[in-house]
Amino acid sequence: MKIAVGGMLHETNTFAPTRANLDAFVKGGGWPSIQYGEPLFDAVAGANLPVAGAIDALRAARHDIVPLAWAAASPSAQVTREAFEIIVGNLIERLQQALPVDGVYLDLHGAMVCEHVDDGEGEILARVRRVVGAKVPVVASLDLHANVTRRMVQMADALTIYRTYPHVDMAATGARAATRLMSIVQEARFPAKAFHVFDYLTPLPSQCTFMEPAKGLYELLERIERDCDVWLDLAPCFPMADFAECQMTAVCYAPDERVAREALAGLVKAVEDAEPKFALTLWTPADAVAHAARHGAPGAPVVLADTQDNPGAGGNGDTTGLLAAMIAARAPESVLGLLIDPSSASRAHAIGLGGAGDFSLGATSGVAGHEPVTGRFVVERLADGRFTCTGPMFKGFRMNLGPMALLREERSGVRVVLASVKCQAADQEMFRHVGMEPIRQRMVAVKSSVHFRADFQPIAREVLVVRSPGPALADPADFPWKHLRPGLRLRPLGPAFEAPASIG
Repeated sequence: MKIAVGGMLHETNTFAPTRANLDAFVKGGGWPSIQYGEPLFDAVAGANLPVAGAIDALRAARHDIVPLAWAAASPSAQVTREAFEIIVGNLIERLQQALPVDGVYLDLHGAMVCEHVDDGEGEILARVRRVVGAKVPVVASLDLHANVTRRMVQMADALTIYRTYPHVDMAATGARAATRLMSIVQEARFPAKAFHVFDYLTPLPSQCTFMEPAKGLYELLERIERDCDVWLDLAPCFPMADFAECQMTAVCYAPDERVAREALAGLVKAVEDAEPKFALTLWTPADAVAHAARHGAPGAPVVLADTQDNPGAGGNGDTTGLLAAMIAARAPESVLGLLIDPSSASRAHAIGLGGAGDFSLGATSGVAGHEPVTGRFVVERLADGRFTCTGPMFKGFRMNLGPMALLREERSGVRVVLASVKCQAADQEMFRHVGMEPIRQRMVAVKSSVHFRADFQPIAREVLVVRSPGPALADPADFPWKHLRPGLRLRPLGPAFEAPASIG
């Protein structure tokens, strides 16, 4: 077979302070930078990425692979029109040049909102479909946080979605998508589809598949898939994108529509029954720090998730509410990372190793309700930000986070890891790169919602989810929604959305 491969990934928090321009995709923010054509292969080789898994599966089957364009950027507000049109335009142009092809695999996120189109992935799939026509299979892999739209289901012949959060199965999902694509081509038969939209949103941290109810729901999904011989997937959604199809969904593919509908029905009932179990417990910064100081210990730290400033959900990683609480409590043997503050990192490098100086840390993006942390800090370590991740989710990712530094606040002893490029703290190498071994601390605060659990939960005595200032609100009902589907419950068993009178 001759299979075209490409993709574009962005998770859009429409309430975030910064949009994703072309430079955001060039830098990647922890992901590989934009790739066009053959360089794609080397850029993603060995990484836990869907496109890497798909390429490996297609190569193992000895098919010809045509690399198109691939790009990813850290979550933020909307993707700019320019960035979308340049990247997707290049992908489409290369696809046209590659014709004829036997199939197309796309590595997509599923929650991309652009300045000029709400359903970014639906638009990409529609443009690809116009090029290849109705008879060429198009299959895409999606993030677990996809807001799957009817247009996406219509334009793709199959959608395959991650089943773990933290996303340790990204490469495996890409391989599964490629296998489905090869199956459709070989059998020369397109599967029937069944699609369901649920009526409530779930908080991002409670979607973690290490815990119930998500853990049990995905176990059930796989049992139904095996027992009914179908392709079944669930997307709990990304509850921070203000458009009409921000929603939890499930999709099933089978030889005929009746089988697809019946298999899907079992999962739908379980998800509906699980609604109250998705409720979320949140800690204040002061309570979380006090608890961690009492119960954490070197060898078994308490890990604090600074979820509302998670760069993986649209935060800029620069709010200081939790850091301020740690310093105020003079929390012993504690560290926070990554605080994204390029000017402070540059100042640390100018001061030099072992030096001390007055710093004004964080609060660079203007998020309401917080101020910089000011004080005198000692520069304990410096680094260039270039390293390779080793944890289960980001394994093989080659990071370039710009100048980094480990600072220690003189009075409290609290340490903070600075970085210059936005990336959520989901891998212990991000701390080790500046000489900080997380397991030796009493408490470790991470700017992440759930992805950190893959690498940090095994060393943690316990994990606390902290509500501190930031744009990635942990409770979806707290957002000032304007464009959701009327009647959608804004949290499990919570209030239903009603469109503002001025919106209609």
